[in-house]
Amino acid sequence: MPKKPAASAKHAEPFVKLSTRGATRLQTRHPWVYRSDIVESAVGSKSPAPGSVVRVLDPRGKFLGSALYSSSSQIAIRMISHGSVDDLPALVAERIRAAIAYRKELVSDTDAYRIVFSEADFLPGLIVDRYNDVISLQILTQAMDAKPVRQAIVDTLRQEAELRPAGIVERVEARIRELEQLPPLASGLLWGEKSSTEVRMNGVRFHYDGLEGQKTGAFLDQRENYAAAAQYAHGEALDAFCYQGGFALHLALGAAGQTAAKCTSVTGVDSSRPALEMAEKNAALNGRELEWIEANAFDLLREYSAANRRYDTIVLDPPAFAKTKRDLDKALRGYKELNLRAMKMLRPGGILVTCSCSFHVGAADFLGVVADAARDAHKDLRLIESRGASKDHPILLNVPETSYLQCLILSVSN
Repeated sequence: MPKKPAASAKHAEPFVKLSTRGATRLQTRHPWVYRSDIVESAVGSKSPAPGSVVRVLDPRGKFLGSALYSSSSQIAIRMISHGSVDDLPALVAERIRAAIAYRKELVSDTDAYRIVFSEADFLPGLIVDRYNDVISLQILTQAMDAKPVRQAIVDTLRQEAELRPAGIVERVEARIRELEQLPPLASGLLWGEKSSTEVRMNGVRFHYDGLEGQKTGAFLDQRENYAAAAQYAHGEALDAFCYQGGFALHLALGAAGQTAAKCTSVTGVDSSRPALEMAEKNAALNGRELEWIEANAFDLLREYSAANRRYDTIVLDPPAFAKTKRDLDKALRGYKELNLRAMKMLRPGGILVTCSCSFHVGAADFLGVVADAARDAHKDLRLIESRGASKDHPILLNVPETSYLQCLILSVSN
């Protein structure tokens, strides 16, 4: 984490003193400390204010750095600096500019990418995505919701020459605001006049509406995986859980640089009618007609497998099955069933693109469950690529929570 020059301590500054376990966690460079590892917290005779910057001390009173305090979350503090912080809005603005500069070196062939990825950009509780000339942000903690910090976020984004936005929208997750004990808020336009636009990913065009859809409006973490899948896909293709057509359209149009797609037909399946309607609009934007099926992908794969339907390429990109650690066993069973049915439907030499966005399902777990499915399906698998999220979603090596997306591209044989 970038350091800020230390300033002299003030006796009235809020502080938290950690247990040995909490201090050890910070020494491993993980930025979170849970409430159970705080042994004392105060400013004068009172508790720290919600969202305030607090000085963090080890059990002996040694200064460890500065953190953002939450009065409600079980993650009571999130480290923001290993020095003192005198001006949080100014530090947030500085970190946003650094995040933009970092992407400038890594991102190409798109005008849609993540600008700020919370802890991975040393801005815990802030997500910012760029969609051409519309910026979408999510605020997830008390500290980032404070009015001066909000203003610094919006001012920095609208003034940044690299972005030149025509609009900045905020996407609100009501459940997170409730957990953080923040007042209810509706998604809406924070600045400018524009909340919808058109974007390009790997040469493929997409509509974007900043106030509709999931996450901040699209799945930017899969952007590089879309192009990788298109590189190997061929023949008749099925995209299960297709949402607004990210994988499907890349399969239909081919990887960047190809003279023509290798897929002869592409079918997208999703249970959401609004998502499929947007997928159809995206297809029309690219001059393509694809088959879209509104159905539960589990049920459809079961039905197609029983009917002996066959494909040359199948993409599995389901929502997270394990939102908590308690869900892990159930999630692994779900992933195994999906992959087992898909493998049975693939012709020899077929391509399976299978994904997991469940953080609690680690890379080894996911690879293992796919291997188990192959054994039960009496198939041999060759791993072509093992991938993660796009490079604009950086992974901090000591923060496993920043590594959550698995994408395996496999060649399936009998």
